[in-house]
Amino acid sequence: MDPIDELFIRLKTAGRKAFIPFLTAGDPDLAGTAHLLRESARRGASLIEIGFPYSDPIADGSVIQASYTRALNKGVTVDAIFAMIKDYRDKARQLKENDVPLVAMVSYSIVHYRGIERFILDAKSAGFSGAIVPDLPVDEADELARLAGQHDFKLIMLVTPTTPRERAMRIARLSTGFLYCVSVVGITGERSQLPPDLLESLAWLRTQTALPMCVGFGISTPDHVRVLRDSADGVIVGSAIVRKLGAAKPIDEIAKDVGDLVTQLMDALTQ
Repeated sequence: MDPIDELFIRLKTAGRKAFIPFLTAGDPDLAGTAHLLRESARRGASLIEIGFPYSDPIADGSVIQASYTRALNKGVTVDAIFAMIKDYRDKARQLKENDVPLVAMVSYSIVHYRGIERFILDAKSAGFSGAIVPDLPVDEADELARLAGQHDFKLIMLVTPTTPRERAMRIARLSTGFLYCVSVVGITGERSQLPPDLLESLAWLRTQTALPMCVGFGISTPDHVRVLRDSADGVIVGSAIVRKLGAAKPIDEIAKDVGDLVTQLMDALTQ
């Protein structure tokens, strides 16, 4: 069984929710990313989202854009990311460390340039279980969905607050692994509060799909997590974590700061 399906079955059986941190590959550097992966997994992250740096991200706010720029300025490439992930996976298994599923957050431009099937095969070989492709409309996703399905590679698609309901139903039918529910209109970034109609939207989506539903964009505080824990199957936290990657600190200190935030937000899922 695919690791993502297995994860959500296990969590549902245990009555628990998924905590999904986002990390930029190559920020502060690739060795640092591997260190942060280990720390996040050690702290109990359920699944980890890895952002592939891209010069023109469509949905990312200033914090993640800056992180992508730092990584690109250091020469991070897709091949180098795959090599780092494979090495991380191999070492985790050798050391019997917590080996959580990984999902790529990647622009379709990167996938298309490499070749769809080649990207899927390379990503899966490296240790990814699926991908989120935020700039790929559902109307143009059939080929990627078909090839991903052939290789048991999850294609996680996004539903936003402005997605018409008929279109949201199409996205839910095409998505696999879980459905990425965007909490706010606009780009990624920390918010002081979540939209008042978010829970209503999640309740409607729940009637349209059997997929686990994970909420991202703007999730940054324990209060946000508490609001969502009874309505979502998981929460995704990006900018609040990525903000810490740019600190002028040794990687051990950055990892501790990230790990402490992961622990704090995970506690809000269970308390």
